[in-house]
Amino acid sequence: MGVATPPAPEVVLAPRSRSAADGGIAPVVSVSGLRKRYGRLEAIRGIDFSVAPGEVFAFLGPNGAGKTTTVEILEGYRRRDGGECQVLGLDPAHPTLEWRSLIGLVLQASRMHEELTVRETMARYAGYYPHPRGVDETIDLVGLSEKRHTRAGALSGGQLRRLDVGLALVGDPELLFLDEPTTGFDPAARRQAWSVVAALKPLGKTVFLTTHYMDEAEALADRVAVIVAGRIVSVGVPSTLAGRNQAAVTVRFREPAGMDAAGMVAADVRRSDGWIEFDTVDTARDLGALMDWSRERHVELDGLEVRRPSLEDVYLTLVGDERR
Repeated sequence: MGVATPPAPEVVLAPRSRSAADGGIAPVVSVSGLRKRYGRLEAIRGIDFSVAPGEVFAFLGPNGAGKTTTVEILEGYRRRDGGECQVLGLDPAHPTLEWRSLIGLVLQASRMHEELTVRETMARYAGYYPHPRGVDETIDLVGLSEKRHTRAGALSGGQLRRLDVGLALVGDPELLFLDEPTTGFDPAARRQAWSVVAALKPLGKTVFLTTHYMDEAEALADRVAVIVAGRIVSVGVPSTLAGRNQAAVTVRFREPAGMDAAGMVAADVRRSDGWIEFDTVDTARDLGALMDWSRERHVELDGLEVRRPSLEDVYLTLVGDERR
């Protein structure tokens, strides 16, 4: 069990100024012209972005793109070579204990004391912070209520990840960094982890998420940024990133036996393995024409699908274009 510590002095940070442009609260994270070089390799090439209070911000990119370097700079563990950063009103190049107490970290991998129970582990970590959350409250929040007296060494992988998130939350941070939190999880465990992250939003927490899973970013993030070769190539809401909401949709259905598909729509029609499909930027017009065509001929459009490019489609296009 953690040893109780005397109350610490109240945490004091630089006040968050209001934006002169919109009168709103300043970003939790603000990055301008950030650069980092390793010898001849420029890993970060003058990137700019910000993260708003209470936002889940996903940072996406292939291996070697600069994600880890950027996050380590924001966490105060790596020095930058150029540009400006502000995290919770402070330059992370000059971290303080008070500042660190307001940041929670969930790394890709961590090790627990296997002989300690969930509650003992949580209480131990709570003792490191000046104003921690309630231990049992935090255990309940991450869905480990029934495991509070179970030793860490007996937990499943998904349960250990929940404990990991709990340890990051027990200090009651304002900003939480989640570094690929569901890597190696089975689908059920991943969905459970998502529910934990979703539960942070009503608490007013800001989350900086790095992930390789596009469905995870789409399910959790308010905004995403895509970084490739040290440059941010797009920032936006998942549903509209890089014009995704205005991109052509694909309409697909099983080919009716013995029917001529010519002239059913204005778009070019393709046949493949018993399916008909076409792309359109005027969905209402072409889908309406298709419905009229099927009604006039009393034809069922079996397996009809209308598919807009997924976040993964957009991401792969952005990565491919930048690499070319």
